[in-house]
Amino acid sequence: MDENKRQKLMKKIESHLRTTARKLVKFDTEGEALQYLVTSFRAELECDLIAIVLKEGDDVVPTLYQSDFRRGISHPPIAIASCLPRLFEGSTTFQEVDEACTCRLIDLLRKNGIKTWFSVPIKDEENEYGICMIGFRRYVSLLAEARQLFDDFGEDVALAITVAKKNENQQRKMVGLEWLAQHFSLDTPLERFVEKIVERAGKGTNAGGACMYLYREEDDSFVFHPPAYGKVSGPQQIMMKNNYRVSDYFPFLEKPGGDQLTAPLVVNFKTIGVLHVERKNEGTFTKEDVGILDMLANYVAVMLENVRLYQQERDHTHRLRLLLQYQQKLMKETIRYENFHGITKTFSQMFGKAVIVFDRFMRPIAYEWGRLSEQQLQDIAKEALRQAVGQSRMEGYILLDGYPDVSLTVWPINSGGDVVGYLAIDVHPQEIDDFFRLSVELALNIFSIQFMKQKLVFDTREQLKDSFLHKLLTAEIEEEESIIQYANVFQWNIFDEHRIAVLHLQFSESEEQVDLFKRNVERTALWDRLKARIAIEDPALLYGAIDDRYILIVPASKEKKQPAKYWNEWHHRINEWMKEEGACCRALLGIGGRTTSIRDYYFCYQQAVQALQVILHSFQGTSLAFFDELGAYTVLHHLKELEAAKLFVDKYLGPLIRHSAERNVDWLQTIRVFLDCNGHLTETAEKLYIHRSTLQYRLEKIEEMLGFSLSGAEQRFNLMMALKLYDLYGLSSAKLLKR
Repeated sequence: MDENKRQKLMKKIESHLRTTARKLVKFDTEGEALQYLVTSFRAELECDLIAIVLKEGDDVVPTLYQSDFRRGISHPPIAIASCLPRLFEGSTTFQEVDEACTCRLIDLLRKNGIKTWFSVPIKDEENEYGICMIGFRRYVSLLAEARQLFDDFGEDVALAITVAKKNENQQRKMVGLEWLAQHFSLDTPLERFVEKIVERAGKGTNAGGACMYLYREEDDSFVFHPPAYGKVSGPQQIMMKNNYRVSDYFPFLEKPGGDQLTAPLVVNFKTIGVLHVERKNEGTFTKEDVGILDMLANYVAVMLENVRLYQQERDHTHRLRLLLQYQQKLMKETIRYENFHGITKTFSQMFGKAVIVFDRFMRPIAYEWGRLSEQQLQDIAKEALRQAVGQSRMEGYILLDGYPDVSLTVWPINSGGDVVGYLAIDVHPQEIDDFFRLSVELALNIFSIQFMKQKLVFDTREQLKDSFLHKLLTAEIEEEESIIQYANVFQWNIFDEHRIAVLHLQFSESEEQVDLFKRNVERTALWDRLKARIAIEDPALLYGAIDDRYILIVPASKEKKQPAKYWNEWHHRINEWMKEEGACCRALLGIGGRTTSIRDYYFCYQQAVQALQVILHSFQGTSLAFFDELGAYTVLHHLKELEAAKLFVDKYLGPLIRHSAERNVDWLQTIRVFLDCNGHLTETAEKLYIHRSTLQYRLEKIEEMLGFSLSGAEQRFNLMMALKLYDLYGLSSAKLLKR
């Protein structure tokens, strides 16, 4: 063949192959693509036979097209091992094969009278589908230059088959989805849904058995969900055993080529189960089977999630209705009663859980706990209090020693930004879902309202009590009958013998360093919290406030002839409470005498005030003092002429106070320590942390300001008297400075 004819023929072949390759990808099925391939080759090359040889596992199935090229005749499968390997590797011609070669495919061509033939492998980078063999019964000259063209064309045919297979799978999926959509709805029972799905999976993959496993979070396992299609050999339950790789429990997860096949049911990147088939009736499970199973698994996962959401929404609606009903019941309880027992009982019935309500000091005030005894309840309260110390806003799960079966979760009850109590429920945090949390929030609001009601009653009672104390603790009692009526309201026997104390809350910073208004607000808030604790500790103790003084009135019988021990215990108790509240202050107690009549209350109150004044001005480091033990102070207390006392103090201490304010030197402290040390210079200097010569200089300045010597006993006595009067009456330095 001359060169021109050869080139024309090459162009013709190349053009034909390109046109055929472009049209092949337009077909929707593998059969249509292969039929077009056969027809186009027959028309262009005028061949006598075309063999399409497709792989199926370890075999190839040849389909021969000849005479009537509109349909092919399939021959029995031939083992790939009995075929010439190079046929599947690249383009091959009859000229490249030895006559003595034993290949069942070539023998098949020879039996059909084919003398000239060439083959093209149908493969691309990912798939090897088989080969296409074109034969002639006459001798035909084959062009070696066309080899590369036919190799490339083989890749195009493989691509066309791949596209066609995908189209076929997509069509099957669409048909399957239409069938699923027609047969199922959100109201379909789960058993019927599973039955139809596994049947579809079994028949679609030609499997002998199909089933579904669903994941159960409670025990980390896959559980078989009946019914099954055919017979399956898997267990009823598969435990995860701290290994969450699904492929370790289902080895054929999305893996074709075996006698089993599994597809995961995935929703929001979470595996909720698997769809499993086994024992394919012919051969092994293929990629097409994987596609079918994946399609069903995706639909099942979405459908199960939709059913779950639908049922969840329906359950939420039902639970919200119940929640509204319980809210109405709880509100009725707050209207009918002032205590917490009715609310606690209703809330306990709502969830079938044990409930305890604590006040802000972790003292149980209401509970519904049928399975525990009174002693066990008290033990739980003590343990809860122990774990709550220092946590004014405690919230969370409490571990209770000795009660392994009790799971106590605690929430603070807030009112106006402050914690007023705690709600404890016998529930583990893992059992708490969104609806349970919403119900708890509702209950917390109801309990908060009840605490607010109690606070209003309490505040009203406190105002009444303060008014009562103002009437009782006055020098001239005008309405004795009115006072007795007040005492009856508080169920308090005013005619019994009582002891009166005055409490002072001393903060660590000096008053000059802080905002006085802010400090008073803090002091009042702290007193409000202390009152609640005092009422719990001893309901018989009467307390109140007059101006900035906090009054405590206790039946004398409580002291049991040991007043020092009794009041020291109260002093320690109050300081511990303030420490728990996080307050940086200490309690000072001035304690007066005992009352024997109504008119003694004012006198004993004044004694307590005087004792507190002495603590504040004289007894540094002392926090508690009985008026009866103040020695000379008790005599000075009976002075009738207060103005004369002021003049006496001004005469002896006024110059020192005024000069201290001008020079920022505490001359008063210097003379106080000097007199306490009986005029001993070395001891005085050591207590003042100054040098002896500095002390001598200060004493000289004091003598100069006072106008008399400190060596005389008479003058020292007068100075000591002035200091005691200054301490006792709390005479204001500002008043002395004005003189």
